[in-house]
Amino acid sequence: MLLLIVAVGFGITKAGIFSQKTRAEMTDVIIYIILPCNIFGSFHKGITPEVLQQCAVVLAAAFGLQLLYIILNKFLYIKLPLERRIVVQYATIVNNASFMGLPVIESVFGQTGVLYGSIVLIPMRVFMWTAGLSLFTKTDNRQRIKMLSTHPCIWAVIFGFAYIFLPVELPSFLSGAIASIGNSTTALSMIIVGSILSEVDLKHIFDKWSCYYSVFRLIVIPAIVFGVLTLLGTDPLTNGVIVLSSAMPAAVTTAMLAEKYEKDYAFASKAIFISTAMSLITLPIISEILTRL
Repeated sequence: MLLLIVAVGFGITKAGIFSQKTRAEMTDVIIYIILPCNIFGSFHKGITPEVLQQCAVVLAAAFGLQLLYIILNKFLYIKLPLERRIVVQYATIVNNASFMGLPVIESVFGQTGVLYGSIVLIPMRVFMWTAGLSLFTKTDNRQRIKMLSTHPCIWAVIFGFAYIFLPVELPSFLSGAIASIGNSTTALSMIIVGSILSEVDLKHIFDKWSCYYSVFRLIVIPAIVFGVLTLLGTDPLTNGVIVLSSAMPAAVTTAMLAEKYEKDYAFASKAIFISTAMSLITLPIISEILTRL
């Protein structure tokens, strides 16, 4: 489905319907309006303080997972040029655990898996718009903190956490509007990725570094996570959900941020395209192994 949406973006750009200017404007709309709604909506899962307490192990493991990504970023991509290194470092911190992850987790582990998968997303959202976003900035620490503290996605995370603990419920018309806007993230993002891909020479799309990243993102990292969790003796269901979450391809925001902050967005689109295509093979295999174990 995602690849078909990418094809739409690819086709309308090749046909001259979707210009670079339109793409840039749509990227701003997604980053400043649609993504914040999507982020806030991800916290609207009926998660209560009691549920968070029951899922403390999942939450702690998810934070540990993000720290593992940052450690791996220190040495996995040191041979890449800076413009590309930033892209894959972000794509290592932030994968597609929300758009692709939850549907896959539900098909394998059911509703309990979805609950755990939603909790796994909380640390990823925090790191996505702190450590992840900071990779693309060229400011000193004071300016970076100021920019991050005023970014709408950061505030979406803050309000999302607050909403979990506040004993209030948003009116249905307001929560419905937020959900409707946020639900357009995947389609619009993949259209933009397809548009960017239309500028890439498909004969050279399978470059070694995007394939290198995809192998680590989809195979090596899940294997490391599985080994660590097995040694720690975590519950098999918790283990399975976290491993599957770690086995997702690059997030579509990788290309959008790369374009917005003038990094190698063509390479970012290659990494998304290749890792997403490869995941259609790796995810069923990993899911089968986890269910058998």
